Amino acid sequence: MTTPGGMKIRPRSVTILGSTGSVGCNTVDLIADALAADPDAFRVEALTANGNVATVIDQARRLRPRFVAVADPQRYRDLADGLAGTGIIVAAGRQALVEAAERPADWVMAAIVGAAGLEPTLAAIRRGATVGLANKECLVCAGDLVMAAARAHGATLLPVDSEHSAIFQVFDFERPETVDRLILTASGGPFRGRSRAEMANVTPAEAVAHPNWDMGAKISVDSATMMNKGLEVIEAHHLFPVPEARIEVLVHPQSIIHSLVAYVDGSTLAQLGTPDMRTPIAVALAWPDRMPVSDVRLDLVRVRELTFEEPDPAAFPALRLAREALRRGGSDPTVLNAANEVAVQAFLTGRIGFLEITAIVERTLADIATHPFASLDDVRALDAEARRVAASFTRVAVAAD
Repeated sequence: MTTPGGMKIRPRSVTILGSTGSVGCNTVDLIADALAADPDAFRVEALTANGNVATVIDQARRLRPRFVAVADPQRYRDLADGLAGTGIIVAAGRQALVEAAERPADWVMAAIVGAAGLEPTLAAIRRGATVGLANKECLVCAGDLVMAAARAHGATLLPVDSEHSAIFQVFDFERPETVDRLILTASGGPFRGRSRAEMANVTPAEAVAHPNWDMGAKISVDSATMMNKGLEVIEAHHLFPVPEARIEVLVHPQSIIHSLVAYVDGSTLAQLGTPDMRTPIAVALAWPDRMPVSDVRLDLVRVRELTFEEPDPAAFPALRLAREALRRGGSDPTVLNAANEVAVQAFLTGRIGFLEITAIVERTLADIATHPFASLDDVRALDAEARRVAASFTRVAVAAD
């Protein structure tokens, strides 16, 4: 990699936490393409996966990391056999993911989906790494802890969500007082324009069929309920010095404008691009430089029109639930996230209906009193309690059927 002035710098060492998910696979491909053009662009320190051993073995053979770990300890032997003779160190279990994050990489992609990504992400932050943050749940579950750790240890957080990457690229960090509001855009998901009643019988296959983005199942369902946008409001509140009341959401079906920053003088700056996660990943991966990404050029003539509409709060109550949780603070965002993960999984496995996702989240929030927390252990305890409560409501929902 080179600086804008063309001066050669040392290879950027990288670790990818969650390399077999959608964001992780795109990151692997970008690095592989960069290495094909310049073998000194990157050095891969570690890769981690949950249990997708076949994919992470293939990635390791392409990128030759020093360390590979899987979260599922029962897959250790498969991993070790698949990488035998390569000289790559292999490990398995939850602590192995933390070990991967603690290894000496300059830049870490935090792309483990859900609350499971919190501990390894914090491990990378606590050694002062530059972290590409694709796991929004880290800031939702423990935003105050994560941001405090980043400040204390000199870590740099680079947002990878397309919306927060867009804001990051046009936000005036030197003069934040000139920012009037943030505007997060939302595609509206596959059920935009439908009433609650019309969504009562939608299937998991319909919910994961996002009209614009190619994402994993959980994130796609969050888009369908608009919970993802609620989580992104919470994330934006922690990443940028703007209060919740001045963070807006606007439905933009084309997914070309990824978010906007409105300034006090009436100017509104937007970042535009094709709906392709490789762009925000590349922004974070090369920061503060830029790197080429093939086949992601925006053709506005072909797009032809950009349209906007207000979110429908009656059809999609998840956005309201997230805002209320953020306003109450304390344990509520953690409970919101945990309950949502449980409910989404129950929906994807056919145990509850689509509308019951947000209903279970709301019931769980009502059942667990808001209270402060001060440590990662507190977050773990709250997360576990919320999951137990939400799971009990999924069983009630099944019994009612």
